Amino acid sequence: MRAWAIANQKGGVGKTTTSLCLARGLADAGHRVLLLDLDPHASLTRAFGIPADPPPAGTHDLFTGSGANLLELARYTAIPDLQLVAAQAALATLERRGATQPGLGLALGRALHAVRELYDYVLMDCPPTLGLLMVNALAAADRLIAPTQTDPLALHGLADMLRTAEMVERSRRRPLPRQVLPTLFDRRTRTGVQSLYELQDRYGERVWPYAIPVDTRLRDAAALAAAEAPEGRGVDAYRRALKWLLASESGGDAQREAA
Repeated sequence: MRAWAIANQKGGVGKTTTSLCLARGLADAGHRVLLLDLDPHASLTRAFGIPADPPPAGTHDLFTGSGANLLELARYTAIPDLQLVAAQAALATLERRGATQPGLGLALGRALHAVRELYDYVLMDCPPTLGLLMVNALAAADRLIAPTQTDPLALHGLADMLRTAEMVERSRRRPLPRQVLPTLFDRRTRTGVQSLYELQDRYGERVWPYAIPVDTRLRDAAALAAAEAPEGRGVDAYRRALKWLLASESGGDAQREAA
């Protein structure tokens, strides 16, 4: 099983869309995929039509000491081979409890270890803040995928995210590979083009050499979570980005050819 954390300390960069599109692509390729919604805003959960009231069973239950496990929390979706563990607003309370309740920092890692034979990939949609949930995800992940808008402010947020990943990597004492996925790219703007060039110049092979374009069809999260796969240039770009990510796991020249 491979665990991917989809994270950025800046909001509005396409984290949830990236999590959903990559998970869908993996499931469409025949992999057994589990999506974890770790964001108290629960945008990923809402995309699958799960209401906020009453609060669903979900990722918060992993941190309560109730003995809940991912297998019983996972629910089937309309997409074959793709399951979801929902988010609840109560996730926002974990930061206060983390200071007084030992062991919360490794709760997610323990939960993933227990289901390692049941899934091929687990994708974790992280909240856009540095805290207990993001650190849990980075500590448990085999890889960080950092979506980032192609604009100057987003580049500052990305730098903060990668510094956090380096700190977690040192703490856990094993590598945390990091890939950057440019998103919301508008080639008609000078700022967008310059920001993409700056990303590639600063981070080199860690950056996908293309970008996810601005596409209004990507805003319809419910369509992305539906049984029938949507089409469009944004969805197609995510398919190509997934090929690059999978090739980078395998190594070799395939990484450069995948896109």
